[in-house]
Amino acid sequence: MKKVILFLSLITIVSLTNAVTAQEINSSEIDALVNRALTSTPSVGIAVAVVKDGKVIHSKGYGVKSVENKEKVDENTLFAIASNSKAFTAATLAILVDEGKLKWEDKVITYIPEFKMYNDYVTANFTILDLLTHRSGLGLGAGDLMFFPDGSNFTIKDVVSSFQYQKPVSAFRTKYDYDNLLYIVAGEVVARVSGMSWADFVQSRIFNPLGMKNSAPVSSKLSKNANLAFPHDSEGEKIKQLATYDNDLIAAAGGIYTSVHDLTQWMLVQLNNGKYGKELSNKLFSEKQQRQMWKPHTNLGFSTKPNPRTQQHFAAYGLGWFIADKQGKIVISHTGGLPGMLSKTVLVPELNLGIVVLTNSLPGGKAYSAIPETILDSYLKIEERDWVKILADQAKATGQKSDSVTTKVWKTVKKNKSSIINTNNYLGTYKDDWFGEVTISLKNEKLWFTSKRSPKLNGQMFYYKATTFAIKWEYTDMNADAFATFNLDEEGKAMGIKMKGISPNIDFSFDFQDLNLKRVEK
Repeated sequence: MKKVILFLSLITIVSLTNAVTAQEINSSEIDALVNRALTSTPSVGIAVAVVKDGKVIHSKGYGVKSVENKEKVDENTLFAIASNSKAFTAATLAILVDEGKLKWEDKVITYIPEFKMYNDYVTANFTILDLLTHRSGLGLGAGDLMFFPDGSNFTIKDVVSSFQYQKPVSAFRTKYDYDNLLYIVAGEVVARVSGMSWADFVQSRIFNPLGMKNSAPVSSKLSKNANLAFPHDSEGEKIKQLATYDNDLIAAAGGIYTSVHDLTQWMLVQLNNGKYGKELSNKLFSEKQQRQMWKPHTNLGFSTKPNPRTQQHFAAYGLGWFIADKQGKIVISHTGGLPGMLSKTVLVPELNLGIVVLTNSLPGGKAYSAIPETILDSYLKIEERDWVKILADQAKATGQKSDSVTTKVWKTVKKNKSSIINTNNYLGTYKDDWFGEVTISLKNEKLWFTSKRSPKLNGQMFYYKATTFAIKWEYTDMNADAFATFNLDEEGKAMGIKMKGISPNIDFSFDFQDLNLKRVEK
């Protein structure tokens, strides 16, 4: 969600010759690293915190919260952490398990009887664990159009009923595909078991005990005068400020706003196996539940021949966390992204080390990964690499590839603009079982696509080729323009629409390919 960078980013690392062993980085070196990241690519603001051996050794903001007001980022500036919220959702369930109010193996239908998956067996056997482990059988980001972009009117009731209409891409519990909607369902389980909303539970049972005083579980709970970083993207060489993403539906999957200062307390409680407070006398969740959250539940890859540089053998997903081994140490991590906002958290329990980086700009977004990778290498004593340059170059290459594809499409559109099209054959209302209705109409004599339930998904349709049109959305916070291909009956009248993103770098949460729009006769 970014041009939202994929919540999960596995970096393939090639061994270098004449490598230099990294030394543990100090606070002034972190300052230099971040400042270099800020200047190497167009960036707005960054915040970084590091905890080690039970102490906060670095917690600081850099750059600005907004290109419009130029206010400085500090350690208390709030950022959207997006999918880093998933670990909080896992923790809410762990707390309820400790209290004996549910079990990880409990069936979801025990708490949400109306929950229905794509077949009866999966519905009957879907457990609380299955909600958190990305192995449902559904495809990457299935159903995310319910909350991407923001501004839609879908509810938790819509989410719970949507799965029966979605088509699996793999057998249940056999394959990893990153999912957001099932974390939203997990939040609803918390609500039904505890008697309070997921947001209120996180506030009262996690934020308040840990002293995360400035954090908000969802955007609607941000105070009017919040020390808030605004999201940014770019238009060519110019950085533009975006509106704050506003959709509480995503709460349990990616709704939290917090600061690096508050996240130091979150990292410390994680590294202390759920204990916090004076002399670690208080307990948020038990060590048993910590082991469950950091246990590999879904395999992402394994090799008996480790990566030469990092000595990594495996990668997996636990409960709200990615898990991998590097240099013989287990590394726990997660990333998160919303329009103009990116975050990354890294924990190394054996080193009692935690790192978090937050940023409010996509143009220089690779800094959110370059900074923690550099810090992590220093503590694991892995050979030095210039992550700032490597990832900036990677982002540039990805952008150029994406631009070349989309430029070619719009050149074709321009070339074919004089083609004679009977627009009447395409006009009408079309419906997808989980996404609802869209209309194809004429607006100022131009063919226009409008989603009834997600108002930001509206835009002009330009003829491309055959029965395919390219849609240029009025929504521009992310690059999400899409193809719409009509299937016609024997008279040439459109009966259905299939869609897909135009850019190869489109965020996976724009899951247009999962729509099956069929004409509705009215």
